[in-house]
Amino acid sequence: MVALLQERRLEVFVDDYTFTFQESWDAELPVEYPDGIDANVFVNTFPGRVDISSAGHIHTVEVMAQVWDGSPPAEEASAWDVQDEAEFESLSGDVAVWTPTMGRTDDLIELGSKGSWRVRVHCTGRAEVASLRDSEEDVVGVERYLVQFFPAR
Repeated sequence: MVALLQERRLEVFVDDYTFTFQESWDAELPVEYPDGIDANVFVNTFPGRVDISSAGHIHTVEVMAQVWDGSPPAEEASAWDVQDEAEFESLSGDVAVWTPTMGRTDDLIELGSKGSWRVRVHCTGRAEVASLRDSEEDVVGVERYLVQFFPAR
């Protein structure tokens, strides 16, 4: 039976429709964020980096980041607007959260070990946040993500 090792709730500022989870030892990466971002692809990967696109241009999303010791149980598909899965290679065992204008944030996900990982990304609230693009109010927590890291086996 798989176990949840870590769970952190993050508030991530989205700018230019994207944010990313990037290997903490970023000097070793061939393509550093934000180079190569594509806001039209929900989950886009580069070595040591997983870009996530949002349906909103500038707003704050709620992210539940989890680390599992194996493949987590499947989420109910109808609870999410979109979901995808990708490979992630970690040189340090730590993953930093980045945004286009703020750069690296203080948020750090500790995987517990370096190596090959999978990352599963779920999102809800996309249509609602897209409808608020022209809002002059702060948009916070309308779009929500579940991001699950687990060892690749």
